[in-house]
Amino acid sequence: MDEMEEELKCPVCGSFFREPIILPCSHNICLACARNILVQTPEAESPQSSRASGSGVSDYDYLELDKMSLYSETDSGYGSYGGFVSAPTTPCQKSPNGVRVFPPTVPPPPLAQHHLLPHTGVLPPVPRNSCLTCPQCHRSLTLDDRGLRGFPKNRVLEGVVDRYQQSKAAALKCQLCEKSPREATVMCEQCDVFYCDPCRLRCHPPRGPLAKHRLVPPAQGRISRRTSPRKISTCTEHELENLSMYCVQCKTPVCYQCLEDGKHSTHEVKALGAMWKLHKGQLSQALNVLSDRATEAKEFLVQLRNMVQHIQENGVEFEACLVAQCDALIEALNRRKAQLLSRVTKEHEHKLLVVRDQISHCTVKLRQTTGLMEYCLEVIKENDPSGFLQISDALIRRVHMTENQWGKGSLTPRMSSDFDLTLDSGPLLQTIQQLDFVQMKGESLFPAAPILQMEECCTQTNSATLSWKQPPLSTIAVDGYILELDDGNGGQFREVYVGTEMICTVDGLRFNSTYKSRVKAFNSSGVGQYSKTLVMQTSEIAWFTFDSVSAHPDIILSNDNLTVTCNSYDDRVIMGNTGFSRGVHYWEMTIDRYDNHPDPAFGIARADVMKDVMLGKDDKAWAMYVDNNRSWFMHNNSHTNRTDGGISKGATVGVLLDFSRGILLFLINDEQQGPVAFNTLEGMYYPAISLNRNVQVTLHSGLPVPDFYTPGESEAAGSVC
Repeated sequence: MDEMEEELKCPVCGSFFREPIILPCSHNICLACARNILVQTPEAESPQSSRASGSGVSDYDYLELDKMSLYSETDSGYGSYGGFVSAPTTPCQKSPNGVRVFPPTVPPPPLAQHHLLPHTGVLPPVPRNSCLTCPQCHRSLTLDDRGLRGFPKNRVLEGVVDRYQQSKAAALKCQLCEKSPREATVMCEQCDVFYCDPCRLRCHPPRGPLAKHRLVPPAQGRISRRTSPRKISTCTEHELENLSMYCVQCKTPVCYQCLEDGKHSTHEVKALGAMWKLHKGQLSQALNVLSDRATEAKEFLVQLRNMVQHIQENGVEFEACLVAQCDALIEALNRRKAQLLSRVTKEHEHKLLVVRDQISHCTVKLRQTTGLMEYCLEVIKENDPSGFLQISDALIRRVHMTENQWGKGSLTPRMSSDFDLTLDSGPLLQTIQQLDFVQMKGESLFPAAPILQMEECCTQTNSATLSWKQPPLSTIAVDGYILELDDGNGGQFREVYVGTEMICTVDGLRFNSTYKSRVKAFNSSGVGQYSKTLVMQTSEIAWFTFDSVSAHPDIILSNDNLTVTCNSYDDRVIMGNTGFSRGVHYWEMTIDRYDNHPDPAFGIARADVMKDVMLGKDDKAWAMYVDNNRSWFMHNNSHTNRTDGGISKGATVGVLLDFSRGILLFLINDEQQGPVAFNTLEGMYYPAISLNRNVQVTLHSGLPVPDFYTPGESEAAGSVC
């Protein structure tokens, strides 16, 4: 029961509830604490008198408009309820937001004894026009003439507090010991008295009339006291009447006097006992559900505590594994270091060997050269010409030969003193810096790629429906799916749907276009892989009707939005409900009514075309307007190509839009009317018509191209529509 203690404490004083009252917001507060936090409008004005004065915004209005000021400790005192007990404010102290705080008339006892002392005296009357702010939900409540007595007492909460305090009290004492009560050993259920053993033998002997009394252990006797018959409650408005009925609309117990007074006469009322049992049953059902949640929470806490132990064990194991892996890397690096040092040693020895050999060879040659030079100098010193000439040729040859031996390259070192070895440690250092942990187990937590259900995927006109499912053996939880489509031109994919459904219809695609689609699943771990890519082809020919949403208000539609007329003598524009950006499209309009020789206009338009002028008057429309004798082409109020031949009742006007050539042409009664009307057309266009009340036409869409016309070549893949 220790967890319940916070439910039994007042949010203002922090102690157990004492005479708790129920606020309209269903929160509870001590009666004395409610008195402490009352606020009143300035000058004791009522809301009615403040508004009747007509002097702008009153303090009370300010209080109502800015109730947030009640929540500030600096202006209204709210939030410092404890201060009302230890250091009450000055009576009627006015705060900056225009409210007055009424402290308690009599300082309450210390918090530790607040609920142990008897309640003495009567609380002073509550000032008029007082307001109370709930300390939990901050809802402002205006008191009526009854003041705090208008709030019902929470007797159930008060009883729970009493039982809780009794259960927390010391061991039960004998009620008949005179000086120092001894611990009770039994309780008599009939006498309702706790006895120690000496007092039981003296005052409650097991003979005579008392022999039939039932003696129970003290703990059981305490429980029997708790289950004593409930008190009969009286009405707060009619203190002499017992509460016997329950008003369903007001959700409060009422007495018969309340019903006779008329306040609840039109409300639905039921017997108090029946509603008591009904609400007890509802509370029990709610508690069962909450109990299941609490059980799940306890199991979850056990799981978390086990996770703490597992985390500690896994942490030690993982640290040891990490140290072992790093030691293995260091050992591998040391082995490689030894190998590289061995190569350096060999290179060092090779260089020394080559240089020493060159030194030895050069020393021998230099000694031979020096000997030859000394010998030749001695020969030159001789004065015997004939003897000199006998050996001079041979000596000259020897000198030249020796000189040639010291030719180019013989005095160049065969080996450089530098070591032409540079350790390429850059990639290894970069790898060490990039050394990091990889998610070894997380990959399996990502959802698997969905499977497209080909039998349910289809296209209709310019809409595509896709359906998918999870792989049958997949056990990974999925939070949702992401559907992607390209732009119909082989461009980049874009998200068109994110949600939990496994079927989606995408509208507004281009006609005669090829779209690629794919889907992937996601959960809290991340996004899974894409499904296979599905290629879909939208319809080449479009079926459409007139669009009632974007039409001018004077337009009148009928025949499932296929027949149109107007109730104005001025021209009004209406467009089709489907736009075109590629392909070849042909539609016709039959003239159902044609009076007084008007000149309706037929053609195409952008989505933002003007609706209250003739089609073609602005730069957003390309049209042909025609009367009973001739026709003209018009764009941006420019009239061109006057052509003989008009319309009458029963005539047919055809419109052919070819995006492969970028042209627009018109027909009257299956014959082309004039030359090609417009060319170099690119972008999104909607079928359009302008007419007045003298004309009525019916639309026929999705028609084949006339036989006399040969469409241009299909657009190349990847071209822009």
